[in-house]
Amino acid sequence: MTGFHLAQMNTARLRAPLDDPSMAEFVTGLTLMNALADRSPGFVWRLAGEGGDGTIAAPADPLRIYTLSVWESVEHLRVFAYQSEHLDYLRRRREWFLPHGTEASLVLWWVPAGHTPTMREALIRLDRLAADGPGQEAFTFRQPFPAPALQQVHN
Repeated sequence: MTGFHLAQMNTARLRAPLDDPSMAEFVTGLTLMNALADRSPGFVWRLAGEGGDGTIAAPADPLRIYTLSVWESVEHLRVFAYQSEHLDYLRRRREWFLPHGTEASLVLWWVPAGHTPTMREALIRLDRLAADGPGQEAFTFRQPFPAPALQQVHN
């Protein structure tokens, strides 16, 4: 145990509003994927939207959605994202989301265990990743960084 947990935020731009019939399978999948995350090893916390579904829409752009969660480790999040039923939904993302091109859509960073990250904090990390590339403050699955070492306080 390092005393740190992994925060993750991802964003996507919807092809249609969530109440559009073309988004019905995605909306149904939100409940299933959130329940899967909640019971997955290493899951700590997730931001729940107004409907409790974990998806937050941006007021300035209602087609832009965000998810924010905390995990015990990169490995735990990777297993959930790529080695569970979540992968089936991930493979279908082009049905529901517009391509993000070169724009960063996922950011990972370490938070002290017990800290609940805010959306503002997550957006700052996403901006840092876009501006500086992966580093200790903001990184990706492709270029993960280890959790910081706990600083020892000597009196």
